[in-house]
Amino acid sequence: MIVDSRLPRLAAYAVGFVTLLMLYAVQAVPARAELRIDIFGPNPPEPMPIAIPAFSGSGADQQRGQEIASVIAADLERSGLFRIVDPNAYIQDPDSLLVGPRFADWRIINAEALVSGSVQTQGDGRLRAEFRLWDVIAETEATGQAYQTEQENWRRIAHIIADQIYERITGESGYFDTRIVYVAESGPATQRVKRLAIMDQDGANHRYLTNGDTLVLTPRFSPTTQEITFLAYYDDQPRVYLFNIDSGRRELLGNFPSMTFSPRFSPDGNSVVMSQAQGGNTDIYVMDLRTRNARRLTSNPGIDTAPSFSPDGSQIVFESDRGGSQQIYVMGAGGGGGQRISFGPGRYGSPVWSPRGDLIAFTRQHQGRFAIGIMRPDGTGERILAEAFHMEGPTWAPNGRMIMYFTEASGAGGRSARLQVVSIDGRTSWAVPTPLDGSDPAWSSLLP
Repeated sequence: MIVDSRLPRLAAYAVGFVTLLMLYAVQAVPARAELRIDIFGPNPPEPMPIAIPAFSGSGADQQRGQEIASVIAADLERSGLFRIVDPNAYIQDPDSLLVGPRFADWRIINAEALVSGSVQTQGDGRLRAEFRLWDVIAETEATGQAYQTEQENWRRIAHIIADQIYERITGESGYFDTRIVYVAESGPATQRVKRLAIMDQDGANHRYLTNGDTLVLTPRFSPTTQEITFLAYYDDQPRVYLFNIDSGRRELLGNFPSMTFSPRFSPDGNSVVMSQAQGGNTDIYVMDLRTRNARRLTSNPGIDTAPSFSPDGSQIVFESDRGGSQQIYVMGAGGGGGQRISFGPGRYGSPVWSPRGDLIAFTRQHQGRFAIGIMRPDGTGERILAEAFHMEGPTWAPNGRMIMYFTEASGAGGRSARLQVVSIDGRTSWAVPTPLDGSDPAWSSLLP
């Protein structure tokens, strides 16, 4: 029996300390062109047609099997890399599929990949779920796994299965078993209530982390995904906090005498980089979380803010108006002058380094409109992915294939804000459901 190292932490998050075990793992066959999506080619790939019938189950498990298959299908379809074959066209039923696929029945409806599975409630009340991924063209099994967990964890099982299918077919890690922390907003524009909230990447399992008694801004995950750093105002004074998701414990990182903005963790989680305004100047500082000592990294006239580390921790990208307009600069992690990398029309801000290190996401404002875009770290290859009246706050999926941001609109009912996702090729976009308005999202790494 092999313990799945990604699952035990789920216990503390969802239902108390439970064990989530991988029961078996079927080794993937050698990669075949028929069951591979080339996401690194010069042109965006066409979505792969994949069939995902309801997982087989009896009694109450039948409904759970339908729900698990539905979550897997939604995850894969939203990626833009898969097209779900219409379930009304399926010829073979889920129960007979457990014996083995009739590949001709799936080829005739143009499915290239097929997912079969089953769910069963065990004697101890826990849920056992298993899946198999099939290459319909080659008539071979690609991979398969089974899990046993508490009933409440079924959605996470579905996300993990979707990640495994995604990785097997694309060769790259998925991003479905992740969480989003953001600022939930409500109330009129002059009395806006802002609370920290957390949810799965698809909007499920939503809960609030703060009660709205203070203004909160710019939440960011630690590399372990178990802590959040954020900015809060108490008695009109800005304070930077660390918040432990599991325990709910809040720790004051610093009580700064001047304005502080955009705290963000370093890749190793040992420090936080932020900007601070002193004496009419706003510069970037890094604080060691072990000693609480802060070190100044920039010293220039104007405003240096919104810093973000490169994945290897060697560089920092930030925005600055030192040249007369708001632009993006890159400097070494030890500080220094910085090199400007944005040269397009308009103002550039809120830069965030991709987890892969190959791109930087940004917000651009030009001629009264906002845009979310990407560029290489040297400033080349700039592309605009989305454009609207107002959009800000890009944050990366952990595999660097998707960007979440928030967009705002004004109407008869007042101001509204929502979370949106766009793929880095700009072809796929979808709105993330939230109970209230949402802003300032941050995307976690894959859950441990």
